[in-house]
Amino acid sequence: MSDRKTSDPDRDEHTPAGKKLDDLYKLIDGIEIAMFTTRRPDGHLVSRPMATQERVTGIDLWFVTDISSHKLDELATDPHVNLAYYHVKSREWVSVSGIATVTQERAMIEELYKPDWKAWFGDEGGQRDGSATDPRLALIMVEAQSVEYLVVTQPKPVVLFELAKGMVTGSPPRIGDQRSLSDRELKTPAAHEAR
Repeated sequence: MSDRKTSDPDRDEHTPAGKKLDDLYKLIDGIEIAMFTTRRPDGHLVSRPMATQERVTGIDLWFVTDISSHKLDELATDPHVNLAYYHVKSREWVSVSGIATVTQERAMIEELYKPDWKAWFGDEGGQRDGSATDPRLALIMVEAQSVEYLVVTQPKPVVLFELAKGMVTGSPPRIGDQRSLSDRELKTPAAHEAR
């Protein structure tokens, strides 16, 4: 897939910020797993799949991790991250660039905690049992600074037709709107009140 210029007819520059935010949340909620990209101290990028946790407020995205994870060393060196989401069936995608912050705030961990976390942490005995009080648990909060995404605006049969037409004609399929959310739009009161 090519990166499209601002003059691209598929780039949506007219949708209000509130609608763009609503569509963004729906996409992320429907995809769940992000490829979470950090930069190692040697400058190389590394990505790993991570489950996006339930939104608490606004546009901040939350992830759970083990406090001994190498990704935390990477974030200490450079907190800039990218989150990439892709929905195979709809071909919709989201790219979020932001700043990551790590916390072990117990109240927040307890608010976001899901029983399935236990499967990833296991029970090592004592407090290290995978529960909300496990000292290994840490949260990574990503504060979005810019967002790009594609929302499909065509019914599935039209999408399939556009893809087939693109393969035959060599022209890119027109299946939806590519949208951007700037730092300014992400800092509006509506963005921070959304849930």
